Amino acid sequence: MDARFMDAALGLAQRGLGRVWPNPSVGCVLVAGGRVVGRGWTQPGGRPHGETEALRRAGEAARGATAYVSLEPCNHWGKTPPCTEALIGAGVSRAVVALEDPDPRVSGGGLARLRAAGIDVVTGVGASVAAETNAGFFLRIREGRPLVALKTATTLDGRIATASGESRWITGEAARARAHALRATYDAVLVGSETAVVDDPDLTCRLPGLEDRSPVRVVLDSGLRIPLTARVVRTATDVPTWIVCRADADPARAAALESAGVRLVRVAEVGAGGRPDLAAALGALGALGLTRVLVEGGGIIGAALLSAGLVDRLYWFRAAMVIGGDGRPVSGPLGLGSLAAAPRFRRLAVETVGDDALETFARQG
Repeated sequence: MDARFMDAALGLAQRGLGRVWPNPSVGCVLVAGGRVVGRGWTQPGGRPHGETEALRRAGEAARGATAYVSLEPCNHWGKTPPCTEALIGAGVSRAVVALEDPDPRVSGGGLARLRAAGIDVVTGVGASVAAETNAGFFLRIREGRPLVALKTATTLDGRIATASGESRWITGEAARARAHALRATYDAVLVGSETAVVDDPDLTCRLPGLEDRSPVRVVLDSGLRIPLTARVVRTATDVPTWIVCRADADPARAAALESAGVRLVRVAEVGAGGRPDLAAALGALGALGLTRVLVEGGGIIGAALLSAGLVDRLYWFRAAMVIGGDGRPVSGPLGLGSLAAAPRFRRLAVETVGDDALETFARQG
């Protein structure tokens, strides 16, 4: 019973991904007499929390109920009262919590508060799924940066385009729709300046009914070379657009982009080629609250992130075609001297998407 109701709470938590940053996405199911009396998940912007939503919907039926919560209830005062006090005040008799919250403001304090109030607390049910669901939030708490997921679409021989640059479309319509669905679950979608200039993408979620789930659009553009006519710039007042640049970027260009509605994220630390240091850039994005970033750039930015050990997840769409060695590779050079130095991943899932395949990987270590 505990596992079944926790599965439901975890499913609710996943509904909030991409919409609740900088908060975690939490699902809560209230059960009394074997019947669900209330459900809730973290709402857009991070408030109200999942527990508060579930209690609101349950009303008096929450008294004596068991609360299944995908992450430790908060125990600190912020914009709203702590969820622990809401659960105690509602008369919940038992709490099944998947995982302790690593946020120092919570970190075991919520569980202790519930137990001190006489609530029977069980932990660890569904812990692995809960950890994956909020892996981005946890990474931001522990390392100060968001989770980075690299998405690519290749042929069987790992090519993303022909020698002439033709890439539309390697994968089919179903795979492209699945990629848009991925965007809806991330706080931001990131590309390099080359992709932004050459491809001029929209970087929005264009699935029917999910248009409001478009993530923040981030462009790594150290020298602000992106033209004011680029789609992401022209629509910056409609969909948030951030450009990560050097701290000494041209003031006139910066002013023009800011006037168009673009937010500039200036990074003082400089890496190879005079570009902003990637770790510092991700740290700056984390400081602004982002917890999950989907990277859709080409081989240059993918190679840079892989070389720096900054790719946490891989979404690899694979089409059943072969382009050959003269096609453009999925990654630029990594400069590896041995196999032992190669970035390694473990497969999380394999999915058939139309005529294509999607493999999901997590970074090892």
